[in-house]
Amino acid sequence: MKLNKMEEMNMSKFVDRPRYTCALGGALATLRAIPRTIPIIHASAGCGHNLQNAINPGAGYLGGGYCGGLSLPSSNVAERDIVFGGEARLREQIGSTLEIMDGDLFLVLTGCMVEMIGDDLDAVVSEFEDSEYPVIAVHTPSFRGNSYTGYELVFDALIRKYIKREPEKTPGMVNVLGIVPAQDVFWKGNLKEIKRLLKKLGLQVNTFFGEGETLEDIRNSAKASLNIVVSDVYGIEAAKKFETVHGIPYINTVFPIGADATAEFLHEVSKALNIDVSLTDAVIEEERRVYYDYLERLDDSYNDIGLQRYVMVVGDSNYAPAVTRFLADELGWLPELAVITDCLDEAQKQSLARRFENYESGLSPSVRFDTDTSSVKKYISEIWPWNRNERYYNALNPTVIVGSVYERDLAAEFGFPLLTVSYPVTNRVVLNRAYAGINGALSMVEDLLSILVAGR
Repeated sequence: MKLNKMEEMNMSKFVDRPRYTCALGGALATLRAIPRTIPIIHASAGCGHNLQNAINPGAGYLGGGYCGGLSLPSSNVAERDIVFGGEARLREQIGSTLEIMDGDLFLVLTGCMVEMIGDDLDAVVSEFEDSEYPVIAVHTPSFRGNSYTGYELVFDALIRKYIKREPEKTPGMVNVLGIVPAQDVFWKGNLKEIKRLLKKLGLQVNTFFGEGETLEDIRNSAKASLNIVVSDVYGIEAAKKFETVHGIPYINTVFPIGADATAEFLHEVSKALNIDVSLTDAVIEEERRVYYDYLERLDDSYNDIGLQRYVMVVGDSNYAPAVTRFLADELGWLPELAVITDCLDEAQKQSLARRFENYESGLSPSVRFDTDTSSVKKYISEIWPWNRNERYYNALNPTVIVGSVYERDLAAEFGFPLLTVSYPVTNRVVLNRAYAGINGALSMVEDLLSILVAGR
């Protein structure tokens, strides 16, 4: 199998304590978020169990979903299958899963070993094309990429093999892409908030994975007149595939956190759909009014008790730019460092770097791209020369780190409070939390300030 540029890049470097799983893990997490969908793993024994043990706590104790966790059907290929081929075992597993599991859509996912020995996944799956429910093959070995790749691969399969062709588009119907279940620990709450905002513009919104979504919504998503990608990186390939196969144009927007980003997001969507500007402005004004009604309660205490902080943000391509700008321009904090932890090509890095420019506050954080957890301390030392015996320097104190649990030891070493927002998050249970939009920004302010006053 020939690897594309992104796949080669994902394999090019050993990553210390990666902030994602493999492509199979990403596919499993994505399917876990789709109702009445059954993944069937064709992989070595233990792959499903190990991935579930990584995804579940890392994503704020995600749980199993409709069919996940330890109930995942798996071929569990062993030594004999590796020597003689695992197709017979896969055929048996698909048949028994269709007989036993109560689902409406079945996707067969592959691990590394069965891809390397050359099992013909597509041929075996084609034997079940007359089944009562669709059975779709998706090649998801780890050498194809990480969990974000798994998300894109699932969408590629759904777009090509499951979503109905709809030449007639429905005005005002949109699909939302770019929020990856589990990798975005707050995916469900974020999608709910984004859907709420878009519905206020009079739009019919498909989020695929969010609250109240159905397989029928996915099946009919080609009726949409626009795909909205709330990411500079993720969901772009899916949007391009949607455009090629189903003729749906797309825009990619900022991941909205706070009043300013939300306004920018709604204006971009409105422009793409030719929505009356006065309606959009009215929605934005209403959201701002609610937002600042809550925030103004801080006026009497924010400065008096010293709630302004320096901040360092460590996160993925969605969270790091959005959080940093929100903290600088709306909360009045002082972001000194932002580390983006994803595997990215140079074009993606350049695109993301622009998200850190032209802050209204005039601030200009130092931006680094690095997948290695251990590198964050090095970057802190570069901008905070506490260990150089320099007579005069910016003390960067007090400081808060916004990152993942991988920054916990670092925060303890420097004595900085830590708020975990990026995968992995094992120190929080996440149910309906959101950081997107207006309500999400209020939640972030609550969480940040709560860790500052927790010991009082």
